[in-house]
Amino acid sequence: MAQYKITGRRKLSGEITPQGAKNEALQVICAVLLTDKVVTINNIPDIIDVRKLIELLKCMGVSVKRTATDTYAFRAGNINFDYFETTAFCSQGASLRGSVMILGPLLARFGKAFLPQPGGDKIGRRRLDTHFNGFEKMGASFSFDAQKNYFAVNALKLTGTYMLLEEASVTGTANIVMAATLAHGTTTIYNAACEPYIQQLCEMLNRMGAKISGIGSNLLTIRGVEKLGGCQHRILPDMIEVGSFIGLAAMTASEITIKNVAYEKLGIIPDAFRKLGIRFEQKDDDIFIPAQQHYEIETFIDGSIMTISDAPWPGLTPDLLSVLLVVATQAKGSVLVHQKMFESRLFFVDKLIDMGAQIILCDPHRATVIGIDRKFDFRPTVMTSPDIRAGVALLIAAMTADGVSTIHNIEQIDRGYEEIDKRLNNMGAGIERID
Repeated sequence: MAQYKITGRRKLSGEITPQGAKNEALQVICAVLLTDKVVTINNIPDIIDVRKLIELLKCMGVSVKRTATDTYAFRAGNINFDYFETTAFCSQGASLRGSVMILGPLLARFGKAFLPQPGGDKIGRRRLDTHFNGFEKMGASFSFDAQKNYFAVNALKLTGTYMLLEEASVTGTANIVMAATLAHGTTTIYNAACEPYIQQLCEMLNRMGAKISGIGSNLLTIRGVEKLGGCQHRILPDMIEVGSFIGLAAMTASEITIKNVAYEKLGIIPDAFRKLGIRFEQKDDDIFIPAQQHYEIETFIDGSIMTISDAPWPGLTPDLLSVLLVVATQAKGSVLVHQKMFESRLFFVDKLIDMGAQIILCDPHRATVIGIDRKFDFRPTVMTSPDIRAGVALLIAAMTADGVSTIHNIEQIDRGYEEIDKRLNNMGAGIERID
């Protein structure tokens, strides 16, 4: 496995542009299965998870042409259903969490779909019930082979219906929306996820000929159509990268500019960093972060300790809690970080404690951070990246340590961040990749 050796205490300077959004890319790339026409997608990030999904589609029979560094043209003219019975499909599909979103398009267009139990980050239980319950309400039958860990859904005809989702699952909403675009009649989804990624997917589907209303709300209405056509689509900048770079600038007391962030799509992410005392300003569609030697965590109006927690959009995305937690370690003041959605996502804090952070892990979901206000530098250490977001949080911590730290299993970071070492080194970081 590859590793990073990070020389800490280096200030960064300059500009950095966020990659295309990973979570959006996985959705819109699966959506190309809904049509036999050409769909061109721009600003696709060159990261492991996206490359795996594109390779999976190729093996399924989708024609894929890379027309520019970040642009692909897809045409799902013919799908090879024999491939779904191969061990190669079981291996490829199981290695990627985002592969679950091939189900909705295949079911809608061909009346059947198959998938092995998908993988992804080990951050706790991640149920698929929302996906299959939605398909069943539209008339599909569902089966699961426990011995092979293999899902199958079939439907002679999908019929539009009303459904109230048990949870506002982003991938579940995406899957059901894609299936509903070709269903007979009207589908109404209440408690739908409404993240910018879902909004982007719905707008792309409408350009392909779908009839989706309520975009941006938690009540979506989809009037089924007979077929969809091609379109061109551009992926948003990755809001998780934007947040990661804000936190990195604060932790390293660096002055940087984050370019082309789609600020109006960031929701309350900027406010979450302001609660930690981090100063920055919006300049057109850029974010400028000045060098800050000190930043102080706010308290609530009554003086009680600040709490930062995740919630479905427009609440704070859970993908940034790991970064916010590590940024709080060098602040002045205390904060309670409450990770509500995934019970294993805070277990990386033991490495931060080894480095000198003052953190009390209350339970699998909550950690109290007592900021040290830069009274001493973090100690360098050797650690392993458990998932994408914790991996970047550990990378940020290592960049503030007084010495050389090592991070193993950086393939996890590669799954979500495109050439992060090279991009940060261009700004003055000291990150050496050892393969």
